[in-house]
Amino acid sequence: QVQLVESGGGLVQAGGSLRLSCAASGSIFSISAMGWYRQAPGMQRELVAAIRSGGPTNYADSVKGRFTISRDNAKNTVYLQMNSLKLEDTAVYYCRVEVRPTTRPGDYIYWGQGTQVTVSS
Repeated sequence: QVQLVESGGGLVQAGGSLRLSCAASGSIFSISAMGWYRQAPGMQRELVAAIRSGGPTNYADSVKGRFTISRDNAKNTVYLQMNSLKLEDTAVYYCRVEVRPTTRPGDYIYWGQGTQVTVSS
């Protein structure tokens, strides 16, 4: 069993910053990709940023230059530093990890419970 715990969401004024964290724990052999998605009301869930175990990253065009994804492999944790936040960044943010567990073969996708980010004017 693998658990994901997210933290760091909240209310911030436009132009401000927030840092999200997502820590994975449990029966983990290895983690390949880690990423952040978001879902605004009435919208589909969309990729914000992702990072693979070797370090390559990719970002949604809307956050390039403002958000930075990073990971601490020793802690099985992924971070999302969000700067210059805009009203349109308001959404529930979910972390997503691809895990190879110790208990069974194969890789599996796990999602965090979501953390609300609200940007006000």
